[in-house]
Amino acid sequence: MCSLQYVSTHRDQLVSTLTGWSMDKYESLLDYLISWDALSWEEHGDANVVGHPLSKLVRDLLDVIVCKGENACTSFIDAVSAAEKAPSENITCISLPKDHSQLLLYLQCVRPHIVRLIHNHVDVVLQHLLQHGCVSKYEIDFIHLPIYSPSQKARRLLDLFRGKGNESAKCLIEFICRIERGEHFVPDVCSAYQKKLKCTISAQSQFLSTYDGGENFYLENIYTESILELSKGSNVSEHQQSSQSPLELQDIVNAYGVINENADTILILGDAGSGKSTLLQHIHHLWADGKALQNYAFVFPFSCRSLCCLVKQVSLKSLLFEHCCWPDHLQEEIFQFILANPKKVLFTFDGFDEFKFNFTDDNKHCSPMDPTSIENTVFNLVQGNLMKDSVKVVTSRPDAVTVVLRRHVKKELILKGFSEEGMEMFMNKHHSDAEISKKIISLVKANSSIHGLCHIPVFCWIVSKCHKELIIKGCSSPHTMTDMYILTLQHFLLHAAPASKHSENILKKTASSINRLGKLAFWGLCHELYVFSHQQILESNIAEEDLTLGFLVLSKSFSVNVRLPMQHYEFLHITFQCFFAALYITVSDDVSSSSLQHLFSWTTNSTNDSFVQRIPHICVQRCWQKENEIMLQTIEKHNLQITANFVSGLFSQKLYDLLDESWQSKKLPSKCATIKRCLSKGIKKHFKSIPPAVPGEKKAMHAMPQFVWLIKCIYEMQDRKLAKSSVKGLEVDHFKITYCGIGPSECAALAFVLKHLKNPIGIQLDHNSVGDNGIEQLIPCLHLCQALYLRDNNISDKGICNLLEQALHWQHFQKIALFNNKLTDNCTSSFANLLRHKQNFLALRLGNNCITDAGAEILAEGLKENHSIQFLGLKGIRFTSDMVQNIGYLDPRLSLDG
Repeated sequence: MCSLQYVSTHRDQLVSTLTGWSMDKYESLLDYLISWDALSWEEHGDANVVGHPLSKLVRDLLDVIVCKGENACTSFIDAVSAAEKAPSENITCISLPKDHSQLLLYLQCVRPHIVRLIHNHVDVVLQHLLQHGCVSKYEIDFIHLPIYSPSQKARRLLDLFRGKGNESAKCLIEFICRIERGEHFVPDVCSAYQKKLKCTISAQSQFLSTYDGGENFYLENIYTESILELSKGSNVSEHQQSSQSPLELQDIVNAYGVINENADTILILGDAGSGKSTLLQHIHHLWADGKALQNYAFVFPFSCRSLCCLVKQVSLKSLLFEHCCWPDHLQEEIFQFILANPKKVLFTFDGFDEFKFNFTDDNKHCSPMDPTSIENTVFNLVQGNLMKDSVKVVTSRPDAVTVVLRRHVKKELILKGFSEEGMEMFMNKHHSDAEISKKIISLVKANSSIHGLCHIPVFCWIVSKCHKELIIKGCSSPHTMTDMYILTLQHFLLHAAPASKHSENILKKTASSINRLGKLAFWGLCHELYVFSHQQILESNIAEEDLTLGFLVLSKSFSVNVRLPMQHYEFLHITFQCFFAALYITVSDDVSSSSLQHLFSWTTNSTNDSFVQRIPHICVQRCWQKENEIMLQTIEKHNLQITANFVSGLFSQKLYDLLDESWQSKKLPSKCATIKRCLSKGIKKHFKSIPPAVPGEKKAMHAMPQFVWLIKCIYEMQDRKLAKSSVKGLEVDHFKITYCGIGPSECAALAFVLKHLKNPIGIQLDHNSVGDNGIEQLIPCLHLCQALYLRDNNISDKGICNLLEQALHWQHFQKIALFNNKLTDNCTSSFANLLRHKQNFLALRLGNNCITDAGAEILAEGLKENHSIQFLGLKGIRFTSDMVQNIGYLDPRLSLDG
């Protein structure tokens, strides 16, 4: 059937379909017809008379099309199809034609694409044209008539240019090209505010303060990138994740790895001290300086610490203007532009885990003008009930993210701290003297315990800050996280009292100051307070000499635009607040030995958080001794665990002696006994929950994150007797810890305990962050390992070659799985050597790594000399078919996967 016949016979159906369209969609059909020259401008006007019902316009259009014959009917059918397609399916690139005499004709030919490009930018286009004398204010007022939608305004603008000259058309096309390239424009009414906002953010973000506030560095000179990866739940295949280069800044906000297209919130997870706040500061600084993310007109940074201190209700407008940056003029017009252009706005919320309100999506609030509580405003921003389609970047510790929050997450990323190269770069950037940085790097690499900690930026800073003390200590260097913080404490105290000698017990000399800081830290944790007002500092009896120690500093969470009275203070880092709270719990006689069991409780805290938050500060002071058990139960879970780690570490023999000498607390022995009893009981409770083995299968234990935490507490105590007794009753064949965020420090703790096992065991650590450092930490316990599963752990050739060199001497070692790591041909000679020398080796899984035919040939040489292997996993590796056949034919007993 020809097109003319189709349009004529299907007239009623076409009228019914097109009449059901919106006016915008109908006009987009006319855009295609006029751009393909299927209609004249007079015919276009007759088919688009303002005020006529759409049904009449459609019938008039069909009359014209049929009268024009076969070609016009063909164009009409194609235009209907094009108008129904998504815009991305009809992409045309705008460019200035070489023949400038044909510019008006060019505007007609690309009319559909221009409308799609500029309908959200009509204001800035008109502003640009007015500045260049291409349109008058009268013409702008006509285009801005309220009866027109954004797309209709774009069409009226193009209609207007039919009567303009080629010079005006050139000015318009050049500006549209800039819009298509992604250049960012705001109307005049907003430009002054944008400039002020950028100046404010640039001033706040250009310097990176050290945790103690003692030094300031230019951020761009000192910033060191951390490893940023997509979370395991992202819609990206394992092969893509394995082969991808590290994520860059733009990858945070682009479409890569999106898990929920309908959500607006991007979640960046990382452990305490992993560099989340510094990453956001880097983002803010690059935007403010015009170096990145310029497709956003406005960036509004917020600290959840500071937002917690807002008592009165806020609206979205007051949140942006009163607590971020105040516009000097035209507040209403600027706010309306923000509301009308949400895709041009980026919000950042740092430290969502420190927001003391539990996330909920029960209370809907959609009004940008009406005030509500701060938590309700923030929660509705995150959900998209306020400023839908704006981007919200939220940072948090992993364990603080609830299932309810994850329903509103568009993309989830994990910040994993420094790589080996990143750690070295950090040291080099923080020390201008190359010899000093070289010494520090050598010191870190020589001490496996410190090396395991230094992938976390906060520990890199501690090592950098205390490098002189570390060099002096030599072989007695710190081994645990608590050792490192005690070292930092001593460093700060000696720095504050330069007359003191290193041989003096500086803790004893400053015990009263440490007590007062510890009491404040403990009270803050119990009330989920991380920023303290001047009044709270006074009520806690914090003296000037306590502030000069450098642990309690002016809050960096409050900008000059946050309208809160007087100064606010915070500890250097949340981990330092937990450390001081742990010191107070350990040495204070106000905290009973029996109350320490709440640090290691297995049940969820039963005390209502809101109850304790309502207790006035003075009331808490009065009932301090009686209520310490209740207070301990109210500490937020993740801070409780960090505090418990520190308390355990403070009872290591070395630090116990130091504390006993400094405070001479009579309760230290009983507290130590309580902690050991709690840890032992907790571990045994895990063992009792292990189900019996299924007939024909090995008995397996699937360890949960809380078990790993208990193991870390035992490691912090450095009590070998406790470690040995803890695993005495463990009788399993397979030990599984997957998706638990196991990094190098956790590996050191696991090795400290598991090396005391009596019988060989299989260890499964798939989908963690072990890395090369973690391999180094695990080696002390792997002589008991029968099977080692390390799938998806960011392990490179260096780490695996180190392991395989040691594995030659492990008589029980028979299986290893390394699917989806960073292995290349460079490690295959180590595998070949292992296969030659271990004639009891059974299974090797190397799938989804970067191994080529060259590596496979080396591997094949080792396989030829091995007579025990039964399984070889090579799935996801792209060998040639001949190479796969050669490997498969090596041994008829060999089961080949891949």
